[in-house]
Amino acid sequence: MARIVVIGSGMGALAAAARLATTGHRVTVCERSRTHGGAVGRHERDGFSFDTGPGLLNLPAVYRDLFIKTGKETLEDSVDLREVDPAVRHVFADGTEFTLPNASRAGVVSSLDEALGAGSGERWTDLLNRARGVWEATRRPLLEEPLEGADPSALAHDPYVPLKRPWLRRRSATLTGVARRELKHPALVAMLEEYALRYGYDPRTAPASLVVLPYMEATFGTWYIGGGMRSLADAVFQRCEERKVEFLFGAEVTSLLGDGSRVTGVGLADGSRIEADHVVAGAPVPGLDRRESAQHTATGRCTVLIAAQGARPPGTVHRTVVHALERTEELDALFGEDPVVSARPTLQVLRPDDLALCPDDGHEAITVTATVRTRGVDWAVPGVADSYADRLVEAAGSAVPDLAERVLWREVRTPADTAAQTGAPEGRVPGPALAGQGGGWLAAGNRGSTEGLHFVGGWAHPGGGLPHAGMSGALVAELIGT
Repeated sequence: MARIVVIGSGMGALAAAARLATTGHRVTVCERSRTHGGAVGRHERDGFSFDTGPGLLNLPAVYRDLFIKTGKETLEDSVDLREVDPAVRHVFADGTEFTLPNASRAGVVSSLDEALGAGSGERWTDLLNRARGVWEATRRPLLEEPLEGADPSALAHDPYVPLKRPWLRRRSATLTGVARRELKHPALVAMLEEYALRYGYDPRTAPASLVVLPYMEATFGTWYIGGGMRSLADAVFQRCEERKVEFLFGAEVTSLLGDGSRVTGVGLADGSRIEADHVVAGAPVPGLDRRESAQHTATGRCTVLIAAQGARPPGTVHRTVVHALERTEELDALFGEDPVVSARPTLQVLRPDDLALCPDDGHEAITVTATVRTRGVDWAVPGVADSYADRLVEAAGSAVPDLAERVLWREVRTPADTAAQTGAPEGRVPGPALAGQGGGWLAAGNRGSTEGLHFVGGWAHPGGGLPHAGMSGALVAELIGT
């Protein structure tokens, strides 16, 4: 069996480590920080607990497969997996709002028709039916097959865009083009574009194939893990330990060892070396030949963790999306040439029904998150983060009317914190890989140009997000084999 060094302990790296160790390899994980999980972090204070990364899970089958393939206990044996229903509430600046059930097409049609007028639900469902074709065309090459080298040919064409109707192809080449042509109602357009913004993509340039993301959510549902999503990282870490993976914390990898044609190990910041037959990179290392899509924009996340007095009211929706006052202004602020932040962005408010996150039932842990610029905005400058957090809390009042009066204290996390925690350049957060536009929305291949080097995690195929990161671990384990 081979000696394998895994760089970093994010979810993709942990998934790879657990799978590789299960097949008999000797696996050592080098993590520069003092804990595991990468971006899937936790902040605790005064009896409150908050996720500092993803707050929900789509496509739990990825982690079900991981637990089945690496031990006796299933995912459900290892964590408290809960279906989130309703899935989301949408609130718009003009007062329009609606709540959508989880994984219920009929329920979604009814809710949209009631809020936006007859036919609205059918237009949204028709879009998802067409998005199924994207899922069927890209499921294997995007989620079940490694992307080797930098050849994007298998995913260069956008399966949502018809090849034989050039006039339609031009109009539907982007997500915004699809939204305006097929959905028409401004609220439906905003609802579709929010999927792009959630992952830091400009819907005006993102490929139409991005419709696969709402399809996945509608088909496989939205899930939460009791105690917070950090519990998933803890469970995967525990599985690694059960499989005898060795963890070295405070061990920053600064170089790769080898003769240029094959890696033979890694060098650490303290001057020590670890020999290896394979190196699996799940974190940035100077000099690595990682391919980063030119289409990916320089965005991260600003999150406000709010310890609120007062109980969570019965019937409160877990996730609310508060849409921007003016979408064009928001997009220009995020993706334009001038380094500014939006006055009132689209934001997400998470209010889990989970007493494990609070000191008692008279308090509530609330998380408010928005996608923000990283390049050109210095989030470390005193006052910048707090000023922007004030805007987010004010805007979140549309979802939690008495929020400002309920705040006991708050913690603000910006791209600067993400960079410090994960090592991500400028604190950027990678989005999932997408088909189309000549392969310009793909991430690094899973096999490096140097023999023995492999890539996992959000910056590698198939991109960011909990399901995609978990799949990257499976793909690399398959490449290395037994």
